[in-house]
Amino acid sequence: MFASIILLWLCVFYVILQFISRRPKNFPPGPPALPILGNILHLSLENPLKDFEKLRKSYGNVYSLFLGSKPAVVINGVKAMKEALMNNANEFAGRPQDIFVSDATQRKGVILADYGSSWKEHRRFALMTLRDFGLGKNSMEERIHGEIQYIIKTLEKSIGKTLSPQVMFHNAASNIICQVLFGRRYEYDDNFIKVIVQCFTENSKIANGPWAMIYDSFPMIRKLPLPFNKAFKNIETCQKIAKGLLTEHKKTRVSGEPRDFVDSYLDEMEKRGDDGSSFSEDQLSMYALDLHFAGTDTTSNTLLTGFLYLATYPHIQERCQQEIDKVLEGKDQATFNDRHHMPYVQAMIHEVQRIANTVPLSVPHSTTTDTELMGYSIPRGTLIIPNLTSLLNEEGQWKYPHEFNPENFLNDQGEFVKPEAFMPFSAGPRMCLGEGLARMELFLIMVTLLRKFKFIWPEGAGEPDYTPVYGVTLTPKPYHMKIQLRAAQ
Repeated sequence: MFASIILLWLCVFYVILQFISRRPKNFPPGPPALPILGNILHLSLENPLKDFEKLRKSYGNVYSLFLGSKPAVVINGVKAMKEALMNNANEFAGRPQDIFVSDATQRKGVILADYGSSWKEHRRFALMTLRDFGLGKNSMEERIHGEIQYIIKTLEKSIGKTLSPQVMFHNAASNIICQVLFGRRYEYDDNFIKVIVQCFTENSKIANGPWAMIYDSFPMIRKLPLPFNKAFKNIETCQKIAKGLLTEHKKTRVSGEPRDFVDSYLDEMEKRGDDGSSFSEDQLSMYALDLHFAGTDTTSNTLLTGFLYLATYPHIQERCQQEIDKVLEGKDQATFNDRHHMPYVQAMIHEVQRIANTVPLSVPHSTTTDTELMGYSIPRGTLIIPNLTSLLNEEGQWKYPHEFNPENFLNDQGEFVKPEAFMPFSAGPRMCLGEGLARMELFLIMVTLLRKFKFIWPEGAGEPDYTPVYGVTLTPKPYHMKIQLRAAQ
């Protein structure tokens, strides 16, 4: 009898051991993990950013967690981030293929596709095509200025009143990328804009919310009718819209005379024929949605953050306006090249990007081979979480790491400088495709609006709440601002 009890306990102990998440040899340290659950109880499912920081203080700049039974490595700080994403770029350039975001996008597109020949082909094509359609050229500046006129009309209707800028900035950013992708813009009350923006907003919240983390940690629940299924329905809705636009393009395009990104992709498909390449119409619909999301959400949330801080830091707004007036005196409109003569405005815009921290955990990476980082061994296929938050407020990298202050980007002579910890677009082969477009949009929109209007925090609105809403992108809480025409206007 006694022997049977001992044997039973040994069996139970063995089963428990199989479920305990064990770290491989020389793996980065981290908190003890529970059977099945891993470290999910160490993280707030609503917003884990503070938990990541607590763990960094306990275990260092490279530490590990278990999401369920799946190991993940969190990278913090400039030194570790540069070693992984820049010095060993190819080894950390994979994308995990068994998590919520990759399942939702069906592993198509360019942002979440795995690091292989298809991804390389599509990224190369995107970079070349975006360059051809005017990233850094006057044609793109003209498109942005064209959209700015619609923002100005919206603001002029609210002079002397208050306005919530959320929808306006989302729609403007959406329209700029729509012109590149589809060759058209949409009125701000158009159903296309409303549906696409709503789907993307919901999906960004789901993707970095509790249900996505549960989906990643417990594969056995994925077929159940739980809230994460809403994201899959949203993707289907967006794909139907994208395929409708694709059908329109096929009817009206002239081969070899591309009007936009979709035409260019169809030309490329035609050129390749049946060569077995990864170019296809299914790939194109997800590709276009990828680029639209990346080009809309980050830019619009950065603009929303920028005007929240400008309205509540009037001395910074005024100093920017003085520099803008001086540099643009006698000119009809700003050009992107004017940034070289506006060090304070440049510093303010970069400080907005730093404080906005729009994509706090970047997009998840994975290792493409067995590798090392800061002396630790990391096996192939390990989920990598680059904690960009740790860079953007890292002690020793910034003069004022925990406050909004453009001096973070100015040297003692008042010249614009960019600290190496400034990586809001990430780094390495997976660096954001649309960085050039985003930088141009932020500069031209903010300079043009600051030249014409004054943005005021409304009386009686109470203290501003700078705490963002957590998601794939951080979004400022909805707010109102008062609009006035500037005296010079």
